Amino acid sequence: MELRREQVLTQIFQSANISFVSVSEALTYDYLAMVNDMENVNRFIGGSRKVYTAEQEAEWVRSKLEEKAAVWSMIDKKTGGFIGNIEFMDVHDGVGELGIAVTAAKQDKGFGTEAITAAIRYGREVMGLERIFLRTRPFNERAIHVYRKCGFAEYDRSDDHVFMEYKGA
Repeated sequence: MELRREQVLTQIFQSANISFVSVSEALTYDYLAMVNDMENVNRFIGGSRKVYTAEQEAEWVRSKLEEKAAVWSMIDKKTGGFIGNIEFMDVHDGVGELGIAVTAAKQDKGFGTEAITAAIRYGREVMGLERIFLRTRPFNERAIHVYRKCGFAEYDRSDDHVFMEYKGA
């Protein structure tokens, strides 16, 4: 039986197809399925190849809530299904680093583009961010394509990362 998320999750903002909600322990098993997917997610978000436990994910949620981090879970408004997480990390002085992870079942459906666009708008209009940047793996060509489509331009590259900054769509 699927969790009736709208009863336990707090919506922060929304876009046409996505509800952006506070992270929640109610989504722990959704988070686990995503971060422990070595082929489609894990290798792109750190590449640790570490398998996370339910307790580690619940602790991650508690820590993010405690620090009032700018991280949200994304829920498909049509189906109620979990899409992934998006966040602004290390926010200070009008600058934030964008990070996103989309579960394999929701990839290649336009959710990433919609989520990034909505998060940029929220970051600029609500959080007052003047500079938004991100980093991704050089082999994550699909993500690089989406980031460019959303208005990001590459400003540096190393063996491990491609660094991109939002320039406007």
